[in-house]
Amino acid sequence: MNTTAGSVPGRSVQRVVIVHGYESSPDANWFPWLQGALEAKGIAVTAVPLPDPDDPDKAAWEIAVRAALGMPDAATVIVAHSLGVVTALRVLAALAVPWELGGLVLVAGFTEPLAALPELDGFLAADVDVERVATSIRKRTVLRSDTDPFVPPEASDDLARRLDARLQVHPGAKHFMAEDGVTRLPALLDVILSK
Repeated sequence: MNTTAGSVPGRSVQRVVIVHGYESSPDANWFPWLQGALEAKGIAVTAVPLPDPDDPDKAAWEIAVRAALGMPDAATVIVAHSLGVVTALRVLAALAVPWELGGLVLVAGFTEPLAALPELDGFLAADVDVERVATSIRKRTVLRSDTDPFVPPEASDDLARRLDARLQVHPGAKHFMAEDGVTRLPALLDVILSK
């Protein structure tokens, strides 16, 4: 049996990269809980600190995610939230093919401008070739709420359709933030560990 150097036989996920969103940080919301839960299972976790999260710059965010991700592989899973979703997708779209990613889990994901956050229109001006990216990702899952005040359900549904991803709807979770009461997300952990 061939295994990657340093890998643990029998477990497909070796590394998780967490990409936070707008006005957030690696120590916000459910990210610290997820990192702790994964590390307790021996999985390496990188929670990417994105520069100037209150005034995001597209290029700076992509550079930070690209540096943290390096070259993805079948044992790597990316978890992204909100504006981190489009950033992670752009980084993947810019990779030289062929590449492979074991899993992509997008929480409150979208790629187009949002009526609730017009200040991000410049960041979101260019779309991503989501369909092409999807072909290099083994497992794709989108989690959304039915009460998100920022991301309309149809935006996440459209992203799931374009990625040919599994869609999970979490009633009442709003934008999956600590202020919404979401500091743990066991369903997300289950998705990652099922990769």
